[in-house]
Amino acid sequence: MSQDNSGQIKENADFLQSEEWRKFQEATGKRTYRITGEDMSASVIEHELPSVGKYFYIPRWPVIGIMNYKLRITNFFRELMNLAKKNNIGWIRIEPENEEILDLIKKKLEEIRPRRTDYEVIRAPHDMQPREILVMDITKSEEELLAEMKPKTRYNINLAQKRGVRTWSVERGTHSGKYIEEFIKLVKLTAKRKGIKLHPRDYYRKMIENLLSDMLSLYIAEYNNKVIAANLVVFYNKTAIYLHGATDDEYRNVMAPYLLQWQTILDAKKRGCEFYDFGGIKTWNMKHGTRNKNSWAGISRFKIGFSPNTQPTSFPGSYDIIMNPFRYWLYRNLQLIKSIF
Repeated sequence: MSQDNSGQIKENADFLQSEEWRKFQEATGKRTYRITGEDMSASVIEHELPSVGKYFYIPRWPVIGIMNYKLRITNFFRELMNLAKKNNIGWIRIEPENEEILDLIKKKLEEIRPRRTDYEVIRAPHDMQPREILVMDITKSEEELLAEMKPKTRYNINLAQKRGVRTWSVERGTHSGKYIEEFIKLVKLTAKRKGIKLHPRDYYRKMIENLLSDMLSLYIAEYNNKVIAANLVVFYNKTAIYLHGATDDEYRNVMAPYLLQWQTILDAKKRGCEFYDFGGIKTWNMKHGTRNKNSWAGISRFKIGFSPNTQPTSFPGSYDIIMNPFRYWLYRNLQLIKSIF
């Protein structure tokens, strides 16, 4: 949820709370729920872990207005707690929009908890979504957007064009399956190179198969008749959202990812989008010069190069509402052991 200038609560613009994303999660085999109330709603995804059982995850929620809704949020949390108890949920993971809303949630849970020790809210052991994202205003002209980029980014876009890199979006049809497989191959290459954990192959395939339409586009960059970079981009509520990207490092000198992002930004403008969400960055790494294998420094520099004057949007991170203390602290201890070994 978010609040407009009139003080009215309006629908949450985050794609991760959309009905389309909830249905995709169901296609991957997860159980989901939709809780609705007066001017409030939440898409809830059920996860299950070995040894510790089930927990609820509510991505990028709550995003709500601060005025005139105290009764509504109290009733809403009562319904959420009842649903969690009914399904034997160990904890509920939430991602508040800001610290003010996080404090409000804690106060509301104190009001409805049966016992003093119930519904404790603590920082999750890791974040589900990035704590910083870069959202660029693309209502300006193409010339203005190019002028505001870092010179190196602008140069690399031109270099990719001069070297003959071709970019386009794949339409659903007879050839889309071929490019889906090319994208998955590039994702595997990128994950191996950066030392990051992959979703299963079917996750990406089902995402594209379920969402490839006017909402989701698969963008391809080709060089010498070979696919060398690909991006998945969602168009939702006047915002283009860069979900996933993958590249073949063998061809890094032709700078295809720069041209691919620029092509997507231009297409987003044609669709009437006002913002381009580059997704997660980590400015802490850049400020402190972190350069380990799993560092976000490189990808953060790449994204910020397109809009260096844009301030990142920051979130408090993931927080857990504890429903079953024994199962929750067993989970935390298992996570600690895993991190050590």
